[in-house]
Amino acid sequence: MIVHIVFFKAKETTTKKELQSLKEELESLPKEIKEITFYEVGLNFSSSPRALDMALYSKFHTKEDLKAYANHPAHLQVKEKIEKLCEFTQVVDYEI
Repeated sequence: MIVHIVFFKAKETTTKKELQSLKEELESLPKEIKEITFYEVGLNFSSSPRALDMALYSKFHTKEDLKAYANHPAHLQVKEKIEKLCEFTQVVDYEI
């Protein structure tokens, strides 16, 4: 099993409404990408100065499934929006 975690830091100009919309777009991906076995997206509520704005936690059966997800047209479309709204993202991929 492959775990794929992404953390998102929104740009200062990104509104809460835009971030909510991005979350909803990400949450729609499991309907389109069959390789996803688990998918969870959460908006941060912490006021800690170390806090980021959003996190994605997902699972795939194989590294090949993760690669298929990463290259899927629906994911690439959402990725374009991420690049517009986020200052940066950070990722952790590991095998369990």
